Amino acid sequence: MNKKTQPKSSGGPVSHFIQEHFRHFNAATLGDAARAYRNHLDGGGRMMVCLAGAMSTAELGLSLAEMIRRDKVHLITCTGANLEEDVFNLVAHDYYERVPHYRHLTPAQEADLLNRHLNRVTDTCIPENEAMRRIEEAMLEVWVAAEQKGARHFPHEFFYQVLRSGKYRKHYQIDPKDSWMLAAAEKDLPIVVPGWEDSTLGNMYAAALIRGSLKNVHTIRTGIEYMTWLADFYTRTAKKSPLGMFQIGGGIAGDFPICVVPMLHQDLQRTDVPLWGYFCQISDSTTSYGSYSGAVPNEKITWGKLGVDTPRFIIESDATIVAPLIFAYVLGW
Repeated sequence: MNKKTQPKSSGGPVSHFIQEHFRHFNAATLGDAARAYRNHLDGGGRMMVCLAGAMSTAELGLSLAEMIRRDKVHLITCTGANLEEDVFNLVAHDYYERVPHYRHLTPAQEADLLNRHLNRVTDTCIPENEAMRRIEEAMLEVWVAAEQKGARHFPHEFFYQVLRSGKYRKHYQIDPKDSWMLAAAEKDLPIVVPGWEDSTLGNMYAAALIRGSLKNVHTIRTGIEYMTWLADFYTRTAKKSPLGMFQIGGGIAGDFPICVVPMLHQDLQRTDVPLWGYFCQISDSTTSYGSYSGAVPNEKITWGKLGVDTPRFIIESDATIVAPLIFAYVLGW
């Protein structure tokens, strides 16, 4: 497509830069996906964002929080790590250490980070005492309180209780507007966290049961309950407006929720429920290894998840670069 036929964009300098320079290959797909995201919302659609990898430690909240506040995101599905790591960063940002030369660390240097209670995620180290243990204390308090009342809640609901209490506001070390979990709590945004047990706080919850600080394993609601909740949410939402899916990375954060549609159709015979209305995945996985996370969107047609006419995109690139750019375009920055 030559310059004269490039569609015009609305928005600020980032949007104009994408429109002017992102014309081919993965860059062109980024622009197409961003425009389709915006068109999906403009047409009355709603959007689910799926977070895999370490996007919270990558501080995606700098753009995602504003997407939530501006009603550009209506549901989040994320790993337990992304749920907790945004809050870790919120209360302990000043104690994080960046290791730009992480590719050249020796095993002895890695052991030194361990001895200093710094858990490395690529080029960033999460401080155990200031982040993880501080939030463990907060979560144990609400877990015990729920257990004593015989109440049960989803993992994200316990986080909302802690954030809304204001008890840890004095510990905030970033601008609160840059925390996507704070934005979600303020909006009461629905969150689905499949496999929450595979997270730092999931391990801490298990440890609390083992040592006897907690007695009831069922205080935390499970992934199956998340799926039954999602089935109801999807059925109600899709009747009024199409629901799209914007997937960052692979794995359970995307694989779990996308399956709700074939479950509704094939297992519950709710064949009148629409398919997903938009799909985009940012991925660096590859199908040559049989990777489901790297499967091209067309494969999802055969599983009854997407339709022939569903706008669908796969951007094979670094999500820490691509996701903020697409969010900036959707926000009109």
